[in-house]
Amino acid sequence: MAEGSIQEVDDKGFDALIKEGVTVIDFFAEWCGPCRMLTPVLAEVAGELSGKVKFAKLDIEANHVTAKAHHVTSVPTMILYKDGEEINRLVGLRDAAALKDFALST
Repeated sequence: MAEGSIQEVDDKGFDALIKEGVTVIDFFAEWCGPCRMLTPVLAEVAGELSGKVKFAKLDIEANHVTAKAHHVTSVPTMILYKDGEEINRLVGLRDAAALKDFALST
């Protein structure tokens, strides 16, 4: 599965992205080893759930305003949003089955 189904989001585009539908945001940092290990797993799940759930990544170092506003203090942190509201969050590296369950927990 290509990573193409996961888009990059920044402070400016964040609110518009999560506004409608179900969205999983992966808050990450380039220096974070578990974040790098999560990327292919997230891409696999994003491919399986294409059309049902949007997936995006937000670099907390480059987009600290959004990370702070959403109380992200550890990476990787994945937050599940439905129509702009936080529904659930996961902190730490997870396998594909756990991520799929998380993304469908709305």
